[in-house]
Amino acid sequence: MSEMAASSAISLLDIKLRRFGVGASNHELRLTKWFKGDQAGAPTRRFTCFADMLAPIRRSEKSEERRFDQKMSAHGAGIKTSSSAVPFASPKSRFLSKQEKFYPRCTPRLTGPQSRDTPPKRDTGIANEKDWGIDLLNENVNEAGTNEDGSSWFRESGHDLGDNGYRCRWSRMGGRSHDGSSEWTETWWEKSDWTGYKELGVEKSGKNSEGDSWWETWQEVLHQDEWSNLARIERSAQKQAKSGTENAGWYEKWWEKYDAKGWTEKGAHKYGRLNEQSWWEKWGEHYDGRGSVLKWTDKWAETELGTKWGDKWEEKFFSGIGSRQGETWHVSPNSDRWSRTWGEEHFGNGKVHKYGKSTTGESWDIVVDEETYYEAEPHYGWADVVGDSTQLLSIQPRERPPGVYPNLEFGPSPPPEPDLPPDQPQ
Repeated sequence: MSEMAASSAISLLDIKLRRFGVGASNHELRLTKWFKGDQAGAPTRRFTCFADMLAPIRRSEKSEERRFDQKMSAHGAGIKTSSSAVPFASPKSRFLSKQEKFYPRCTPRLTGPQSRDTPPKRDTGIANEKDWGIDLLNENVNEAGTNEDGSSWFRESGHDLGDNGYRCRWSRMGGRSHDGSSEWTETWWEKSDWTGYKELGVEKSGKNSEGDSWWETWQEVLHQDEWSNLARIERSAQKQAKSGTENAGWYEKWWEKYDAKGWTEKGAHKYGRLNEQSWWEKWGEHYDGRGSVLKWTDKWAETELGTKWGDKWEEKFFSGIGSRQGETWHVSPNSDRWSRTWGEEHFGNGKVHKYGKSTTGESWDIVVDEETYYEAEPHYGWADVVGDSTQLLSIQPRERPPGVYPNLEFGPSPPPEPDLPPDQPQ
């Protein structure tokens, strides 16, 4: 374990793309990119380590472990991307001191925070708050230092106050190598006000000497819905990483929304690039809490030579009655297009109408006896997210003076956020 602690953190950016061309043998491109830190803030001293730092953690939910995995007919093409989906971990031990829990790696005694030169892993969804291990420092910390190898570090904390009982407690720490080629920063916060709003969040960023860079943020919010007046919990995460030596990188945006009546919405937008190939994926789930469900997925990819391919589907159900439909398609560099569309109508009486056609002339239109199966409720709902949000719910707001009431006037809804940030991987 001490050998692991003495070495800088290494993380694998693994983007694997498979393309099955028309009338050609399988062609596979694989990027295996290692991010190696420069041990910013990691002097060679005696280390204190704990065995439970390597304890496994619970994997993210099934809807967050989706893979872009499709196989198409001999007329089309397919794409598959995969990654090592490991959630973020900050395992804790009841034998650790507060300082040791705050810096969860093996750390030398009497030094500042150790290097966090590890980019996020791809396709890991939204981690639970206990996996982040948010533990805010005291509210008046402001210190910095230099390690024996010339690397520097800092950590600070404070709190901001505002109107309507607003309060934000925050902690920030970071470090950089002696030549500035490797650096990292982490900010943790909790927010509250007199309306009952509570928020827990983290933002991390960094780069290494090879030019690889990364950024991620995670937020968990409790508030009262302005239309239904129901309590709502929303969780979100955004992550991205870029290669400093190749035209490669990826971006993800995940969100989950829950209310006390069972209304649930989940979704993700993803983008990646590997030299001449790019891929996208979007999916969503919506449960109204009364038995109606909508699910959809849209995935596509392209190469700089002009080849494009993709797959999408949608399903809507209520009380056993509903429909499914989808399309698989492929466009060659000379703009020849192949597609197959399909659909299903479920009548709720054991009868299913299936139909479809393709650009090559195949078609079908039949009615079959078939049991209809769909998920009318999310496998992870309001009760689950409340049970996993104990730190969010325990945030203590400022005491409200007698006779003072919060401002509950809600302004216009903000415009929707773009799918990708301005500095998306290119």
